Amino acid sequence: MNITRDIKTVLEYLDALGFESLPVIIGRKQGDEGRHERERAAHHHIPDLHASEIKKAAMDALREEIGDCQRCGLSKGRKNLVFGEGSLDAEIMFIGEAPGRDEDLQGRPFVGDAGKLLTRLIEKMGLRREDVYIANILKSRPPMNRDPEEDEIRACLPFLERQIEIIAPKVIVSLGRISAHSLLNTRTPITKLRGTFYDYKGIPVMSTFHPAYLLRNPKDKWLVWEDAQKVLDLLKREKR
Repeated sequence: MNITRDIKTVLEYLDALGFESLPVIIGRKQGDEGRHERERAAHHHIPDLHASEIKKAAMDALREEIGDCQRCGLSKGRKNLVFGEGSLDAEIMFIGEAPGRDEDLQGRPFVGDAGKLLTRLIEKMGLRREDVYIANILKSRPPMNRDPEEDEIRACLPFLERQIEIIAPKVIVSLGRISAHSLLNTRTPITKLRGTFYDYKGIPVMSTFHPAYLLRNPKDKWLVWEDAQKVLDLLKREKR
């Protein structure tokens, strides 16, 4: 992770929100490693701060800004807004379409049958749910789980984009057609998008099938696992 870039992004975001001081813990590390980190921060005119605390402050401020969102008609029928959850230092961010019935009831993403399938995929990748970040294009459930409408996506997408900025994942996995089309600004079928990395503001995006699709078409699970392996290979190459 490029800590300098992450801190700069979040500081600019906090400044835009009107923070006059940083609601974070300021600290210094001991030894040469801490000294070099402070020198690097000073060179870029960035305070010696805990990046994780800055990210948490920024995400909390974003959640507060969204509030009890009434920006589209979906607010009338939802029970809970589903903000997203997981590690703010996640290397992988999974982005689905919209909350379903179980997600709407619990206020958490991917907790129904499709969510259980996603959890199994994450664990098969050698990770835990708490190691990644999970969100959706929409934060409110469309009635009868219909496809999101364009005005609903336009109202909600900017908040997801800011979550991506704060987390700064090394790779995004978009789950399903709506997610891929919204992030990549394309109408290419998911069957043609999947299996290949595309770019979202400098972040590689791997599009694959939504877990709900796999519940209806279990024979395609191996295709999703193939996509997941490409994501893991990308992360391994970056660490060499």
